[in-house]
Amino acid sequence: MAKGYYVKFEIPQELVQPILEAVRVAAQSGKVKKGTNEATKAIERGTSKLIIIAEDVEPPEVVAHLPIICEERGAAYAFVPSKQELGKALGIEVTSAAAAILDPGDAQHIVDEVNLKISKIKSGKSDK
Repeated sequence: MAKGYYVKFEIPQELVQPILEAVRVAAQSGKVKKGTNEATKAIERGTSKLIIIAEDVEPPEVVAHLPIICEERGAAYAFVPSKQELGKALGIEVTSAAAAILDPGDAQHIVDEVNLKISKIKSGKSDK
């Protein structure tokens, strides 16, 4: 499975499950937005706690703008390998290219931990 060119950094395999778990718990106890358009709006409004982007989106242009606007706005974001898994974590029957956690609810501690680990990953690597 090819990764889209928009994937700016590698998410370690052991971080993928906590990210999906955060989505699952937030979908049940907090507030999440599903899909690229809703994620984009959440970033622009500054309401997102974490943006999750699938790596296997075709065509990649659908989500390619998300990491860029996340960087511009200082929004936390992460990648997961599969839009199928992301859709499942959101509790929907279809795939999802992206999602935004607005209110983590009971997943606050997971989101905090994921954001901390992602900032370490990003600072450890040069973005160009």
